[in-house]
Amino acid sequence: MDYQRKKKLTNYTIGLIFLSGGIEYAVILPTIWAYLQTLDAEPYFLGLAISAFSFAGLLTGPLFGYWSDRTCQTKAIILFANMFQIAGNFMYFVGGSKWMLLSSRLVAGVGTGAGASIFGYLTRTTASEERATVFAGVMACRQFGLLVGPACNLFLRLCNFRIGPFVVNKFTSPGLFMCLVWILLQVVVVTMYYDLQLPPSAQPSRAGLRVPQDALDDEEVEPLMRHEAGPEEAVERGGYGSTTAVERPEPSLGDEFRYVPNGHLADEEAADKKEKSPFHDFSSMREYLREEVVVLLTAQFVTLFNQTALETMVTPITQRYLSFGELENSIMYFLCGAEVIVGFFLVRFLSARLSDRVILVLGLVICHVACVWCLLFLGRPQGTFPVLLTELVVGVFLQVLGLPFVAVSQVSLFSKVTAERTQGFSQGLRRSVGGIATILGPLWAGGLTTNLYIMLGVMMGLLTLLMIMVGLSYAYLLEPPRQYLSPGTSQDECHS
Repeated sequence: MDYQRKKKLTNYTIGLIFLSGGIEYAVILPTIWAYLQTLDAEPYFLGLAISAFSFAGLLTGPLFGYWSDRTCQTKAIILFANMFQIAGNFMYFVGGSKWMLLSSRLVAGVGTGAGASIFGYLTRTTASEERATVFAGVMACRQFGLLVGPACNLFLRLCNFRIGPFVVNKFTSPGLFMCLVWILLQVVVVTMYYDLQLPPSAQPSRAGLRVPQDALDDEEVEPLMRHEAGPEEAVERGGYGSTTAVERPEPSLGDEFRYVPNGHLADEEAADKKEKSPFHDFSSMREYLREEVVVLLTAQFVTLFNQTALETMVTPITQRYLSFGELENSIMYFLCGAEVIVGFFLVRFLSARLSDRVILVLGLVICHVACVWCLLFLGRPQGTFPVLLTELVVGVFLQVLGLPFVAVSQVSLFSKVTAERTQGFSQGLRRSVGGIATILGPLWAGGLTTNLYIMLGVMMGLLTLLMIMVGLSYAYLLEPPRQYLSPGTSQDECHS
């Protein structure tokens, strides 16, 4: 089988993985509160159950990412992680007590850590200029799952039979359904996923430089750094106190140079001499303390905190003020999923015309308007059914519309301002920050559903703070024009 066919099958498999993750989220979320109520669970158990899923991913994301950085065996990581998805959803199907339900979400959440390895793989195998488009496509697959999930609930809610000692009804059937989906996905990963190396035209040269195959000489590789016009052509390297000068690379090679973020050439050269873990000392960890990295991690936290808080808040509000049941909630999530997919296609279109940081700002402005609307009209819901429904729909519509803009842009920017050799760990760290947000968001919202002003006020304050941070760091949220050699881990250097 040729390389292009293997790559296409691998990309399809990645899409199915994210699609299945979206389906699981959308199948479980609309019914879990009613399921917990049948088990005499207290209201705060809703926040605990939702947060447990994110807590497990928070812990395993960096670990799976580091595993993929060391071995580049993403396939093995996915197969291992999916075992937890299968077990967790089977536990959800068995049910029996509120503690079993809580444990099931904790176990299933372990499997989400494989996402860090997948993002690391995508970063290593895509050019920086197409990365936003690729990430938008992958995220759109998950959002399509959020669209399909509620549609599945329309049929699962009709289940009412037994399998031996187990009862299959509208509450337990989502667990059984997702267990079967993840088992099927295991077969797909085994047969269709390949841990691909870079094609010959993009393989690193002996100097660690990614160059076209026809540019390689059989006897000698062109040196990366060369003197052209004396010392005045040298550029100073900003490697945290380093004053060593390096020459600009040939502009003709342009994007064929592997990107080293914001002057981290010294750290990359040190990594080439001696292989080190991301944990080896503080000088490695300072990469994640740079201004632009902190801003992007803050964007990850704030947007996911607001998103999960709003999702947790919406179901009790619709039940209290609009008398919505699981059918109405499923339809609502279905429509939100359709809107998000449209949003990702819009971002995919705009990413070819606008920079990532411009798309980030647009998304934050939309989310900010959504928070203002919710604070004004949903803080104290009043009025007739049509008025309340309109206020809710507009607030949720605006919030959902801004999410694809922020999600794609901050992921793409983060992959460009962190070192390529540790992308698995970096993406795991980013997802862990998001995991913290998805833990605190539901817990916060679950405890304040009776005081929406406080909850919405905090959401508004966090978003305002983020917009100020992005404004102050706007100049740094851009890939520098210099593209130096990154002699870090390549596909050929991965350890088994």
